[in-house]
Amino acid sequence: MFDSYAGYRLLLVHAHPDDETINNGATMALYSALGAQVTLVTCTRGEEGEVLVPGLSHLASRISDQLGKHRETELANAMSSLGISDYRFLGAPDKSFRDSGMMGTDPNNRPDVFWQADLDSAAQILVKIIHEVKPHVVITYDEIGGYGHPDHIQAHRVAMRAVELADQWNVQKIYWNTMPKSVIAEGIAKMKELGSDFFGAESADDLPFAKDDSFVTTLIDGSKYVDNKMNAMKAHETQISLDGPFFALSNNLGMQIWGDEYYTLVKGQKSSPFDVNGRESDLFAGVIL
Repeated sequence: MFDSYAGYRLLLVHAHPDDETINNGATMALYSALGAQVTLVTCTRGEEGEVLVPGLSHLASRISDQLGKHRETELANAMSSLGISDYRFLGAPDKSFRDSGMMGTDPNNRPDVFWQADLDSAAQILVKIIHEVKPHVVITYDEIGGYGHPDHIQAHRVAMRAVELADQWNVQKIYWNTMPKSVIAEGIAKMKELGSDFFGAESADDLPFAKDDSFVTTLIDGSKYVDNKMNAMKAHETQISLDGPFFALSNNLGMQIWGDEYYTLVKGQKSSPFDVNGRESDLFAGVIL
């Protein structure tokens, strides 16, 4: 990696607060600390999320419908832990897209949810950000949004369409978040040894977000920033339980499981430096300033 990343710019497009930390927290903290400009665009406020803290259950959409506002604060606290100052909600302050909930649920039918948004209209909002920020690299989900959540799928579609429409700026590299089956399999095996499970899965094949290792083109070693990532995960208190599978994996597999973050390069060329498995080790490798 370079000594300084001043002048390099990274844009991440995520569906809800907490997605960025789980998928890319160490990557974000690493490049920010090295001097790159890191911009996060979150497409919804996660209004339909579960509330894992009993004392905050009244925030849920079915009760007071105040979870979205609370998750804005959680996101701000998480970004502070990761050292990120440029984070935005898609369309804010003039427009907002509501959390669509899981596929096939009642919220999907609301006209104000992200899943119902016109693709080109939403993409044009992101185009304005691309023209402003001028990112060299964009990170988002794959075509199924990792695991099929409608907001994740829509975030993928909007991000990819916006890059197409941004005729005033050429994004040089696009990455999709990837979680290799080998890592998931190791986690499941360890949890079974302890008499527990990982999201109820018997094997990595049971989890839609687990991809064949061949999909991994790029591995970012963010091990120096795992503490930042874990503190950011704790900031998303309504969504990530301290005694849930994420922290259980940390306790039983070691913190490194959250320091390694995996990607599939879908635009641009793989460039050195490579690790021993032939995977890129720098998102900005080959980028021309």
